[in-house]
Amino acid sequence: MKSMKVFVSKNIPEKGIDLLKENKLEVSINLENKNLTQKDLIKACQQVDLLLNVGYSDLNAQFFNQCKHLKAVALTSVGYDHVDMAAANKYKIPISNTPGILSEATADIAFLLMLAVSRKAFYKAMQVKQGQWNNSGFMQDLGTDLKGKTLGIFGLGRIGLELAKKAKAAYNMNIIYCNRKRNIEAENQVNAQFVTFTDLINESDVVSIHTSLTPETQYRFDKDVFKKMKRTAIIINTARGKIIKETDLIQALENNEIWGAGLDVTDPEPMLKNNSLLQMPNVCVLPHIGSATLETRTNMALTAANNLIAVSKGDAMPQMIKKCNFE
Repeated sequence: MKSMKVFVSKNIPEKGIDLLKENKLEVSINLENKNLTQKDLIKACQQVDLLLNVGYSDLNAQFFNQCKHLKAVALTSVGYDHVDMAAANKYKIPISNTPGILSEATADIAFLLMLAVSRKAFYKAMQVKQGQWNNSGFMQDLGTDLKGKTLGIFGLGRIGLELAKKAKAAYNMNIIYCNRKRNIEAENQVNAQFVTFTDLINESDVVSIHTSLTPETQYRFDKDVFKKMKRTAIIINTARGKIIKETDLIQALENNEIWGAGLDVTDPEPMLKNNSLLQMPNVCVLPHIGSATLETRTNMALTAANNLIAVSKGDAMPQMIKKCNFE
């Protein structure tokens, strides 16, 4: 039987490429490792049977209309808001993601941001690099303690639970959460309390966002929400940038309506270098590195590869997204 061809849209750990080749797949890679335009991605995919998509290329209706021959697409992410699932279903193209693999690494980044914001760490480190070493004032550059504070998690799934466990172990934080449904596992493991969204934003000292981007969650955190949060509150986002209305966040920080923010995701990405958030002492911004450890990215690549290998053998993708519906 003729072997299938797969296009890898950016370079991945070598183990992922080796696994594809060991299973008789012909592999072509975007060796320049640059973000491909949709036109370039479509052109590359028209020469192959399978796509291993790295990053958040817009896999919209136009993409699927011109690549309807694809047998499958494997994502190296948990989120799939960049995929038009209706268009994929129309052409019976299964889509897989990488659930559960990046939970601990992303929770580490959320914890890092929480701690860094609480002590203005990024801003002070920048000042040291600029030679602005000034700590003469006893009341200068004061941060805020995390011990015993309330951590509110918006979207308590795998990543949120990992963060909750870290926060409970390190600082004995009180955990509250807002979900579409209760998370009994979290309630048992960290004594998490299920609350309404209103209670979450009213009671939390730290709000950490771990939900997917949907029409319901887009810009869920806007000026009205920030006005209801504690003036001492910190907001953390490692999910998707568009869940926070960034202009409203800037205004809330400038008006001292909340205390600080830690962002691993922004709107847009990359963040513009003149964004005022980058100059605020109580804000920490990272370039979407939640899953960026060698071990995690390797496991993500291997999972994506195994999903495509399954298709090449006539089997179902083990991590096929539930919204795939070919009836």
